[in-house]
Amino acid sequence: MNDAGTIDIDGVTVPRLLYGTAWKEDATERLVTLALEQGFRGFDTANQRKHYYEAGTGAALAKAVKAGRVRREDLFIQTKFTFRRGQDHRLPYDADAPAATQVVQSFEKSLEHLQTDYIDSLVLHGPWTGERLHPIDWQVWRAMEAIHKQGRVRLLGVSNFKLEQVRLLCARAARDYGIVFTSHGPGKRKASNPEIPGGCYGGHGNVAIHWRNLARREQVELDSDKVTRFAKSLAPRSILRHHVVGDIGQA
Repeated sequence: MNDAGTIDIDGVTVPRLLYGTAWKEDATERLVTLALEQGFRGFDTANQRKHYYEAGTGAALAKAVKAGRVRREDLFIQTKFTFRRGQDHRLPYDADAPAATQVVQSFEKSLEHLQTDYIDSLVLHGPWTGERLHPIDWQVWRAMEAIHKQGRVRLLGVSNFKLEQVRLLCARAARDYGIVFTSHGPGKRKASNPEIPGGCYGGHGNVAIHWRNLARREQVELDSDKVTRFAKSLAPRSILRHHVVGDIGQA
């Protein structure tokens, strides 16, 4: 399947619109269920309890699959590995373990939370430092590549990376990867950068997931016309990350 609502990345069908699950806390399961009912099939979460309730997302999706309302293969589930500084006290890994071990521990917890045996997209939720790439970034990335090689994740990606950091990753990554997040919100507007090497994206050109914060911490109902107009405003071959209608159903 590949229509106006999806894009193909390395043979994986990715929805252009992902439903973002941050900041929903105990309402996560109910809101993800509502998003499913409204037609969303792509869901963005993170194993970062500070901002996401990953298990709530998993509960909603698993119930829908079990009830026959949707097939697992029709869902696109994206989660992230987050370094210690982005977490609170509810860590999904051993704080004293090596970074590569933390990736594995976090990923195993994500599978448990999301009640699935594979993840469609695993993303590094920001670099270790703000400049270039630290050896710890490479430890984490190699651990992610190992999980991908095992067939337990279909796509790899990064979030909150600067252009130079993306270039460095492209130059040394063991394989092409498919997803890059770029800021695209109030006060921080950056379009998909045409200088990012196309080879990093499996030969599909500059594939980026744009982030636009339309509904952070606000109460918004789904307005399909607004979503359609927003989607049409984006450059061809772009995909949306989350927060497109971030708090659907809370109004």
